[in-house]
Amino acid sequence: MSEQRGTITLTVGQAVVRYLAAQWTERDERQRRLFAGCFGIFGHGNVAGLGQALAESDALAGPVPTYEDGAPAGDTSGLTAKITGTQVPVPEVPLGIRYYQSRNEQAMVHTAAGYARASNRLSTFACTSSIGPGATNMVTGAALATINRLPVLLLPGDTFATRPANPVLQELEAPYSMDVSVNDSFRPVSRYFDRINRPEQLPSALLAATRVLTDPAETGAVTLALPQDVQAEAHAFPVELFDRRVWHIGRPVPEPAALERAVALIRSARRPLIVSGGGTIYAEATEALAAFAAATGIPVAETQAGKGSLHYRHPQSVGAIGHTGTTAANRLAREADVVIGIGTRWSDFTTASRSLFAYPGVRFVNINIASFDAAKLSGVALTADARAALDALAPRLADWSVEPAYRELTGRLAGEWDAVVERAYHLGHTPRPAQSEVIGAVNDAAGPRGVVVCAAGSMPGDLHKLWRTESPGGYHVEYGYSCMGYEIAGGVGVKMADPEREVYVLVGDGSYLMMAQELVTAVQENIKITVVLVQNHGYASIGGLSQSVGALGFATQYRYRTPTGRLDGGVLPVDLAANAASLGATVLRAHSAAELRTALAEARAVDGPALIHVETDPSVPAPAADAWWDVPVAETSALAATRDARADYDKAKQTQRPHLAPSAEPAPENEGRTR
Repeated sequence: MSEQRGTITLTVGQAVVRYLAAQWTERDERQRRLFAGCFGIFGHGNVAGLGQALAESDALAGPVPTYEDGAPAGDTSGLTAKITGTQVPVPEVPLGIRYYQSRNEQAMVHTAAGYARASNRLSTFACTSSIGPGATNMVTGAALATINRLPVLLLPGDTFATRPANPVLQELEAPYSMDVSVNDSFRPVSRYFDRINRPEQLPSALLAATRVLTDPAETGAVTLALPQDVQAEAHAFPVELFDRRVWHIGRPVPEPAALERAVALIRSARRPLIVSGGGTIYAEATEALAAFAAATGIPVAETQAGKGSLHYRHPQSVGAIGHTGTTAANRLAREADVVIGIGTRWSDFTTASRSLFAYPGVRFVNINIASFDAAKLSGVALTADARAALDALAPRLADWSVEPAYRELTGRLAGEWDAVVERAYHLGHTPRPAQSEVIGAVNDAAGPRGVVVCAAGSMPGDLHKLWRTESPGGYHVEYGYSCMGYEIAGGVGVKMADPEREVYVLVGDGSYLMMAQELVTAVQENIKITVVLVQNHGYASIGGLSQSVGALGFATQYRYRTPTGRLDGGVLPVDLAANAASLGATVLRAHSAAELRTALAEARAVDGPALIHVETDPSVPAPAADAWWDVPVAETSALAATRDARADYDKAKQTQRPHLAPSAEPAPENEGRTR
């Protein structure tokens, strides 16, 4: 039993900042700070607590020390603290973390999520807000982080724990309980939620929160609601709480019996297919996957989060799968008899709403660090780290490979799709370029190491099937929540995580109008991102979806209201390029695909954020994936377009399958016997 070394008197806010500065992660013998900094917007509820603590660490401790593989550097002696009990020095760790301004609470969570994903979930940011609307603005960001399995720490201010003068400004009064505040809306979108009503509760809450943030199977948004009076309250905390603490990220190996079941199933396959998800990239298993695919000949398709698992020219790469997939991947998926999912949560886009895997006897092997995802589709569950699982499978399949004809088919289908992409990239459409030409220009400008960032609208679907990935992390599309407004904020986080890579943010006009203000953050911090703003005067993606379900594209274009009462007048005179310039970005305008390519070259030399404004023709579709997505259509309607769409929907619905495979376990000896 260790002996307590003493206590240090700090406010709760100061203790939180001190604790965050001392947390590290380690995987494969490489250490890095868990918290790269703290975003915050201050108001009543956090200004006197966390705000004061961040200001104190900034004023007294000076620049935050930098660390390389765990070796402390820099002078932290400027900040002193009162030690009581056993006289010991303050632990030799940074006494604070760097503070970053943000312009919107939702946006700062998006930036933290972008940073966490680009860091393979080994590092993230904390985000603090005031009570009331400042807090609830973060709920959307929390949902995005949890759905995408990305660690972010949220520290919203809360109302008084002591209730001295209820109701206070921005307090929700619930007549059935005085223990409820607007922060309870974080509960369903957080992987861990706690409210710190007493300083004594802080140590256990911080440790529990950090455990979830650093657990690959459990991670997501973590919320610690901090009442404003508690944040400012002083308490004698044990010194040990602020020691440098390393959270080791393990690589769980497959359970032997499950591994043998998976090997047996793969060996039985004639037309296997790998579906690689985000877990492959987060586990840094891309090299293991490339070697495994090459050795076995199993083709590899990629989800949105998993795109970049293989170089697009790898012999077994067939690109994107599902509703936004390639014809190559989707054909192989329809004929596959064994499907090996690696790090995927099997979303409806990936499975084409469970209509894609059409072979009658198709079976699944699910490699996932989370048992929740490994158990999906009645598959053989291989609950393990992706790289550890591939390392375990490879020697057991060393003498096994697909037939040469299947390898040949994989290469031929991939080559045919690549030719489709090449044509889409160079349509020569005038007077305005097609969206596929914009993607092609940015893809060429990005090169092998560039990163594309996107989230919502028609662009993610086109990117998924068309973007040619050459390195892990080069494709960063948030499609778990498909949150409009993520793009610029997320792009800032990606660039902060890896400043050496060029970051290209593709954003439509609808999404830009939702949340463009983080351009100011990029200007302030001199964060170089290149934003390509695609102007098509409306919601192109929903417009297409609306047409497909017989809703006539209703309310999806930005138009004046006419005397008829409808929004079908002229195009609104909105100048988003001028808006970006007013926020401090360097702005370039392109009117054709050729001008866009020139502007991309010019933007590369810009110091700080640059935005390129280009108008596109939304009537030119990207090449079709030929895969369904389940969006219900009205069963009855006066519109002929809706009736026709319903007939198509009913026909497609018949292809949907439950994928309830029989158990892989042997039957009991007495099964089926009667007395």
